[in-house]
Amino acid sequence: MHALNTFAIRTRKLARTTLASALIAGLALPATGQTVQDDAAAMPDTSLNVPEGLTIFGKQDPNVRRATAIVNSEIITGTDIDERVALILAANDAPVSDEERQRLRLQVLRNLIDETLQIQEAAANDIKVDENQVERTYAQVAQQNFRRDTGALDKYLASIGSSPRSLKRQIRGELAWQRLLGRNVTPFINVSEEEVKEVIERLKANKGTEEYRIGEIYLSANSQNRAEVAKNAAQIVQQLQQGGSFVAYARQFSEASTAAVGGDLGWIQLGQLPPALGVVARDMQVGQLAGPIEIPGGFSLIYLIDKRQVLTANPRDALLGLKQLSIAFPPGISEADATRRASEFASATRQIKGCGAADEIAKQLGATVTNNDQVPVRELPAPLQDTLLALSIGEATQPFGSVKDGVRVLVLCGRDDPSADGGPSPEQLMANMEEEKVNRRAQIYLRDLRRDAVIEYN
Repeated sequence: MHALNTFAIRTRKLARTTLASALIAGLALPATGQTVQDDAAAMPDTSLNVPEGLTIFGKQDPNVRRATAIVNSEIITGTDIDERVALILAANDAPVSDEERQRLRLQVLRNLIDETLQIQEAAANDIKVDENQVERTYAQVAQQNFRRDTGALDKYLASIGSSPRSLKRQIRGELAWQRLLGRNVTPFINVSEEEVKEVIERLKANKGTEEYRIGEIYLSANSQNRAEVAKNAAQIVQQLQQGGSFVAYARQFSEASTAAVGGDLGWIQLGQLPPALGVVARDMQVGQLAGPIEIPGGFSLIYLIDKRQVLTANPRDALLGLKQLSIAFPPGISEADATRRASEFASATRQIKGCGAADEIAKQLGATVTNNDQVPVRELPAPLQDTLLALSIGEATQPFGSVKDGVRVLVLCGRDDPSADGGPSPEQLMANMEEEKVNRRAQIYLRDLRRDAVIEYN
């Protein structure tokens, strides 16, 4: 899946990963409004004692609310929201309707409220973020994620209707939250040696069985809003299929605790998933998106990041030696002529018998030859990964390309297979388990801050 760049700085691991190393991913623009339907379905059993067949007196339309708020006496202005929205819109190629823009403003407002609460809680705990650290991180982000110096980034942000102030505030919020967790959460997280040993024994017992690394976007639903949530989920799928970043959609819209890490469930076995998700995931290919899938309590979208066999070498860790033969089409060529030339190219390249013969055939075709050594399989597009892993040395892929980009084939010249995976070390396992516990505790911490906050909407 192609991930669009955007300008929201988030850390994958809340307590450990540096801001400058975080990839900037595209944000989604699905509908998030929900309506209450008048049906006779029973409400879920909760302690709220909500009656069945309820009637709402008056009309509350969240799309009418102006996107400003006062959070514990601190104002979030319309300009704050406009500048964050501008960052997101600049990263999305698809046009945005007025309705989608308004829904996006409401989502950005929710994010800014959380950010404000995090900064306030850090200040209440006498945690200060040095301005020099914010500037250094801003400079790193400018170079690593935008390929610009800070002056050029300042001008770019202004040109799209945002500002350096908005991005620096987000950096400050991330730094404050990390330091707060480092003081109030991380020191109290403990993973015992017995827990680690239990995981190691479980890995050994499951050696050779399939494991899946899955990303999930979860949207909760009940009998009253089920249809609307399903519609919203379908709109998210559509945006993802058009090139949106799954990680960014999950971070902005998933209601699961894994939203903070882009929906990444980590390496799991299918039995750990709800049955409906496990059935779908079993037949998915790496890089494939599925959903919306109805599960108890709502809907899920899942993305298969990778799969492997426990404690077994992963073929996608192999390094390939490849020779690429490519031909370009002249400008203005008709689709019929391009198809004919591609067919001729395909027929000729099928005759390749080893890399030694590829250069001669390329010369006959007038093709360009490019040699690539030590290419990691997992860095190639997902469809090519499976194709190349199925080839023997000296065989070529089927031609691929387009009228615009020309046609090419890859010839497999060599493959260095990975050694058997011995699994993570006890130290790695302990660190991963600690990170998971910190992330779960961080979500609870933020939930409590929201619950106790005084928030006035304007």
